[in-house]
Amino acid sequence: MERIFEITPQDIAISERCIKNNTVQPDYYTQFEVKRGLRDIDGNGVLTGLTNISEVKAKENGEPCPGELYYRGYNVRDLVKNFVSEKRFGFEETAYLLLIGELPSRTELKNFSAELAERRTLPQNFIRDVIMKAPSDNMMISLAKSILTLYSYDIDPEGTSVPNVMRQSLNLISQFPMLAVYSYNAYSHSQGNSLYIHNPDPKLCTGENILRMLRPDMSYTRMEARVLDLALVLHMEHGGGNNSSFTTRVVTSSGTDTYSVIAAALASLKGPRHGGANIKVVQMFDDLKENVKDWKDEDAVADYLRRLLHKEAFDKAGLIYGVGHAVYSVSDPRAEVFKGFVKKLAAEKGQSDEFKLYTIVERLAPKLIGEERRIYKGVNTNVDFYSGFVYNMLGLPVELYTPMFAVARIVGWSAHRLEEIVSAEKIIRPAYRAVAPRKEYVPLKDR
Repeated sequence: MERIFEITPQDIAISERCIKNNTVQPDYYTQFEVKRGLRDIDGNGVLTGLTNISEVKAKENGEPCPGELYYRGYNVRDLVKNFVSEKRFGFEETAYLLLIGELPSRTELKNFSAELAERRTLPQNFIRDVIMKAPSDNMMISLAKSILTLYSYDIDPEGTSVPNVMRQSLNLISQFPMLAVYSYNAYSHSQGNSLYIHNPDPKLCTGENILRMLRPDMSYTRMEARVLDLALVLHMEHGGGNNSSFTTRVVTSSGTDTYSVIAAALASLKGPRHGGANIKVVQMFDDLKENVKDWKDEDAVADYLRRLLHKEAFDKAGLIYGVGHAVYSVSDPRAEVFKGFVKKLAAEKGQSDEFKLYTIVERLAPKLIGEERRIYKGVNTNVDFYSGFVYNMLGLPVELYTPMFAVARIVGWSAHRLEEIVSAEKIIRPAYRAVAPRKEYVPLKDR
């Protein structure tokens, strides 16, 4: 008989003692000059390494400036501008740039895209034996399970040479969309819905294939595919200092295998403080729309936002989700690039009024936060502010919001793993200052 243990009074009692013995006084961080979370009071990250892969620019001459994001030295705005103006999709080109370190020629891009298309396959019976078995209601868990299982199918799972890790990286970049979508299809089927598994089309790009595999009729518009492709490009990498990319480098530095590294990165991204922010934005806006009947009434919207900050609305956490960022204090370039395409998609979907509501919140929130909070730097809308709205318009189920982040970020993780293998020679080992007082051992009979 299966035994499922629930929380007992004993669990609660020992947990209370655990909390008591693990609580560190907040003022210790100032007293001992320890940067909690590898960040100072202004949110600046402690420099722990060097990278060629990407750069986040949020200050100039020590002062906050409009944010910029660079992939391998190229401004993301320029990358997007060029593939959009040429009416091309950008995922494959940007993936090549981040992995290899240089822009591909036309022939190199064609060959690289064909290579990814050829690798969009899973081992025989993998869908039936792994993905369909014990589906989870959290797709990030399903993704991690699939990634760890792929270890058993690899001809050289432990090899850490650059050619072997490159092979594994290309495989995973190609397979992630399938693993994410099929995991959702299996979960949906477990909830009583019809099951359908559409194979990817080798003639289509990554964004197109995601929509093709997800939708029962496999249909989508060009605009839908372009916006999803753009979302993947903008989420692909972010400066190396984010939690999951840092996790990738920390675990890689131990010398372990690719599958263990990517499972660890997925575990990091799964956390709501990292990859789940756009879900909160969508839920917050759903609550706003229920409580503010006239979306054009800016006073009513402002009142709702104040109630959020006062912990009187939505989840009572005191946050306006999608506003504020650990690095950017003037503007998030990803949100700025994204916004114009979101507007076009909203028009196509007949949701322009909802888009206008987003722009009202985008304008009012920073001002209200400045009035209500003591902040050390400015706040602005981040890319998560619009990405959840986009996924909602594309008909993506909320269970796939964070996995879509992973489908993009697997490229950045792979690039950081390769760079760590090539450039680093030591295991990453941070230090913690001990603050527990010395104690004399008490024999068991005397306790």
